[in-house]
Amino acid sequence: MSLAARIAASSTVVALLASSLLAQSASASLAASDQPTRARHAMVVTIQHDASDAGIAILKQGGNAVDAAVAVGFALAVVYPQAGNIGGGGFMLIRDKHGKTHFLDYREKAPAAATRDMYLDAHGNVVPGRSLVGYLASGVPGSVAGLTYAQQHFGKLTLAQDMAPAIKLATDGYSLSAEEAHNLQNKNLTRFPTSTAIFQRNGNFYQPGDTFRQPLLAATLTRIAQDPTDFYRGAMAQQIAAFSQAGGGLITTADLAAYEVKDRAPITGNYKGYEIITAPPPSSGGIVLIEILNILSSYNLPALGPDRSAAQVHIITEAFRRAYMDRGDYLGDPDFNTLPIKQMADPAYAAAWRASIDPTKPTPSKDLVRPAGFMPPPPQLPTPHESTQTTHFSIVDAEGNAVSSTYTLNGLFGSGLTVDGLGFLLNNEMDDFTSKIGVPNTYGLIQGPANAIAPGKRPLSAMTPTILTRNGKLAFVLGSPGGSTIITTVANDIISTVDNHLNIQQAADAPRFHHQYLPDRLDLEKKFPADVADQLKSLGYTVNRLAIADEKNPGVWGDSELIAIDPKTHELLGGHDQRRAFGKVARY
Repeated sequence: MSLAARIAASSTVVALLASSLLAQSASASLAASDQPTRARHAMVVTIQHDASDAGIAILKQGGNAVDAAVAVGFALAVVYPQAGNIGGGGFMLIRDKHGKTHFLDYREKAPAAATRDMYLDAHGNVVPGRSLVGYLASGVPGSVAGLTYAQQHFGKLTLAQDMAPAIKLATDGYSLSAEEAHNLQNKNLTRFPTSTAIFQRNGNFYQPGDTFRQPLLAATLTRIAQDPTDFYRGAMAQQIAAFSQAGGGLITTADLAAYEVKDRAPITGNYKGYEIITAPPPSSGGIVLIEILNILSSYNLPALGPDRSAAQVHIITEAFRRAYMDRGDYLGDPDFNTLPIKQMADPAYAAAWRASIDPTKPTPSKDLVRPAGFMPPPPQLPTPHESTQTTHFSIVDAEGNAVSSTYTLNGLFGSGLTVDGLGFLLNNEMDDFTSKIGVPNTYGLIQGPANAIAPGKRPLSAMTPTILTRNGKLAFVLGSPGGSTIITTVANDIISTVDNHLNIQQAADAPRFHHQYLPDRLDLEKKFPADVADQLKSLGYTVNRLAIADEKNPGVWGDSELIAIDPKTHELLGGHDQRRAFGKVARY
């Protein structure tokens, strides 16, 4: 009996299919408008409208998609300080108009003085907060190196031109929405005088409609535009190192001088007629995404029910569960580990995993057994224990060059520390390492010894900037923030568009669900249909309908900023995630 027939034969799932028809329009009900924004020439989609406008301004000046990405990256450091940054790091996936791809890894690195047990007390226990807040939480920043590398190698304009919009926004300021003003009242900022002075006016909190100016950051950006090496090898590097060390941090001038961008080959795969181009390690996102899609590749998901129906969610969740098990056991920095990427991407391995999925009920994570004969033994250490505050943007220019970029401070406003005299926040990326085998990080992710802290090492990430092509032509540019939920968000955006034929705006707004193997729990956004949640409980899932949330906003996570290309009209179709009211699809 075929899998589809087995599912249809199950009275439980049949009942789910019937009742889940009520959820067919769930994604559309979320949005003020479920229609994508259209453009003939170029498009920039980000979480903040001023940053989107900065990117379009550069495109209109003759810059390409990479120039626009550099402009957006620096602009977000000004207008979205909780995640946009020059004190953090990230990834940029580039596909040029000829189909050539690059994956720029400018992830933060552990300082040379970092040690495997630096966040443990004398009894070997993790000290709460030490890897999240303050001086010891920061890795060596990579954003300035990554953005300037991209401009120098792939841009058309000058760095000064690309950075001009960010410098203007920092100098002249921008008007705060109610949500943006509220975000600046973050308690971690209140802990540190340099942050309180800039972001909170020493306790006189910014109000909606206020203009937020950052003259110190404007001066820093101007110095970078004139000489980007100043950040890593000049007077600015000395300022950063002195600030870190004065507070007990580990970053030195030698660490900054040693930082380098990695131009890595993307991971590729195929899913139902599309080529997937995505993130390689030290992102876990790309290979886990490929493994998920490989497992799902032979299912006719629409035959099970509509998008976000219980029957679809069940099968997709079981793929999530299995791929995240492999993530925890095997993945880390490829410069320090030999990783079984080919094995994880093997369609035969996916088929073996697929055969273990029961179409009528979940497999408890504790009972999951990896198919034999494909993977090497996982490291022989106890099974170990990423923040949601990241941001993603997607860009396509008039020539067909595309950029999908995700970068981060890790937690909300990173470590909470603003570098004295320079006006930018430092990351708390060290929490993305395995602080102690067997103890979950701030996202509850179980991570293995391959991701243990070591000098110069880049922590494992879930960031998943992704581009899809079809018959050699650009089709989708995707990505999201959301810590451990990034991979499942991107997977669901692909499934919603490729399998279920939602338009790109509906995909961005569709209610999200997530499973990461451990804890053995199915997380659902609050807006996920309650009846479907009940059906999933009846199947045997432990369901958490509140889940974790970006910006402490209960029941919401992620931020899909997406672009599709209409295969018939060749128009650009933009989907801005309407969970964030201050974002924008900018276009011309």
